[in-house]
Amino acid sequence: MMRPKVIFMDAVGTLFGVRGSVGHIYSEIAHRFGVEAPAEVLNQAFFKAFATSTPPIFPEVDPQEIPHREFEWWSAIALSTFEQADVLHQFSDFAAFFGELYAYFATAQPWFVYPDVRPVLEEWQQMEIEMGVLSNFDSRLYAVLQALDLAQFFTSVTISSQVGAAKPDPKIFAAALQKHQCHPQEAWHIGDSLKEDYQGAKAAGLKAVLLKRADPLIVA
Repeated sequence: MMRPKVIFMDAVGTLFGVRGSVGHIYSEIAHRFGVEAPAEVLNQAFFKAFATSTPPIFPEVDPQEIPHREFEWWSAIALSTFEQADVLHQFSDFAAFFGELYAYFATAQPWFVYPDVRPVLEEWQQMEIEMGVLSNFDSRLYAVLQALDLAQFFTSVTISSQVGAAKPDPKIFAAALQKHQCHPQEAWHIGDSLKEDYQGAKAAGLKAVLLKRADPLIVA
């Protein structure tokens, strides 16, 4: 297999994951605001709200406005989550709750780095292979990578909200490649989503690597 010029990696589910579950975190922080909701119920409601939402992309928006748009996008998902769980009426100040929740996910606390990640990144760094993060996350990703001590490995970070296109759209892969002055056939992309990462990368001309945490890597 040809050695790549650059290796792009997805973020959540590839480099790091959520401690426990999203529902558990939502439930724990909601409890501080006097709201009682089972973590399992919130987790199911969250993924339903997330799956039915439009991608977090904001084309033709002033770059300085993007963080606010990201905040509103996630606020709508959280609101839908608690509505579906039928506990939204328990909040006396949902805005204050969501502000704390949103800030929490920009820290290291809700995340854990998969144990195989850092050794592999160190090996590729020693081999002088360029690395970048390519994710449908939002601009909090910069803070999370710093907090998890991963930022040092990556020379580029490409996220959907800033590009105005989300995986599997080839535009986001093209934006990442441009940062490295790299042709698609010279790059790999590793991620855990069949549609967004594997199929998206292949369609964009990159070497696609589907990462299954319980199974070996599937390369094509």
